[in-house]
Amino acid sequence: MSPVDHSESNMRKVALTALAGTSIEWYDFFLYGAAAALIFPTAFFGEATPSTALILSLLTFAAGFIARPIGGIIFGHYGDRIGRKKTLVIALILMGVSSTLIGLLPTYAMIGVTAPILLTSLRFVQGLAIGGQWGGAMLLVTESAPPDKRGFYGAFAQAGAPIGVILANLAFIITSSLVSEESFYSWGWRIPFLASAILIGISMYIQLNLEDTKAFQELQQRKQNIDTKDEQIRQSPILEAIRKYPNRIALAAGAFLSIQVTFYILIAFLLAYGVSSAEISRDDMLAAVLIASAIMVPSQFMFSSISDHYGRKGIFMAGAILTGLWAYAIFPLVDTGNFYLIVLAITIGLVFVGMMYGPQAAFFTELFSTEVRYSGATLGYQFGAILGGAFAPTIAAFLWNNYGIFWVSVYISFASLLTLFSVMALTETYKISLNDD
Repeated sequence: MSPVDHSESNMRKVALTALAGTSIEWYDFFLYGAAAALIFPTAFFGEATPSTALILSLLTFAAGFIARPIGGIIFGHYGDRIGRKKTLVIALILMGVSSTLIGLLPTYAMIGVTAPILLTSLRFVQGLAIGGQWGGAMLLVTESAPPDKRGFYGAFAQAGAPIGVILANLAFIITSSLVSEESFYSWGWRIPFLASAILIGISMYIQLNLEDTKAFQELQQRKQNIDTKDEQIRQSPILEAIRKYPNRIALAAGAFLSIQVTFYILIAFLLAYGVSSAEISRDDMLAAVLIASAIMVPSQFMFSSISDHYGRKGIFMAGAILTGLWAYAIFPLVDTGNFYLIVLAITIGLVFVGMMYGPQAAFFTELFSTEVRYSGATLGYQFGAILGGAFAPTIAAFLWNNYGIFWVSVYISFASLLTLFSVMALTETYKISLNDD
């Protein structure tokens, strides 16, 4: 095998491994989202009214987002110090353990108020894990990729999100088809969570079979000659990232708002809305989200490849504009009760989100220098996640119940406008070297 062939083969192995790890990690995270909309209101908030129980359940969903910046700070610090690979492995194991434990939790009927407290605590741990996972997986791929294919290979890390949605929805659909309705609500919902133990196996494969990125290895070699002051900086890459790139971190967070708000409304809130308002069955709504997510995956790779040739900003801004406009078509299509129109509403929305989310890995990688890249990119990503995604389903439910569904569309559109302005303020990055300071 020639050196070029070996390099391409190794790059594919890194990309596919990152895809597998992020897919299962996001499977766990989104599995909770589906359960929070469909199962947990009854299982863990049984004494509240249905609408209050739904809002309380979605608030526990938000706990994972509150933890994500904390996880990003912790894992970002160590990711810039000890490497991308080791921190990714720790994050995957943490997610696998916490998700498996959710599958073993007693319900409100069994232990009372302790049940939702434990549920929220484990959701918080999930958030810590996902806060660290994204930076590790994203940098493992983008820092290893050829300069003219960073967008394309970065999409492997990004594709884990829609694939995770597909796996989570499939898990619920398959489980509910194998057991009775009563059994599904009683114990069947636990099975998909218990399957999360597979993450531990993927973590061990990454630890034993992959090397850290070339950019990080070169950084470590350069640091062998640093002076005392630089040593102090090296021990706090988070603070150094904030000192060097405060504006970029804030704008990166703003760039993520539209993606987060729209994505979580489409995959979480819309499940509850479709079942209760449009009287669509649970499995039909899950299937609609599944189909739309499957179409989102290749669209992300396509838009990411385009960004390698024409730049990140243009495709990102186009996605924000189209998402803001499509927001006003989503709910009228869902209200028809027609399955195919519902699939269309979610699919177009997720494709427009993919225009932004696909190139995002390369875009955020290129915004920061190597010694603080994990910290800087993760801070931007996770603060955008908490501002945009943490309360998106809850805010959507509140707006729907109090002001009408039209205002949920306004909410999506406003987030898209903020993203558009944030990306406009950032510099174009697709031609830079990742070894530049």
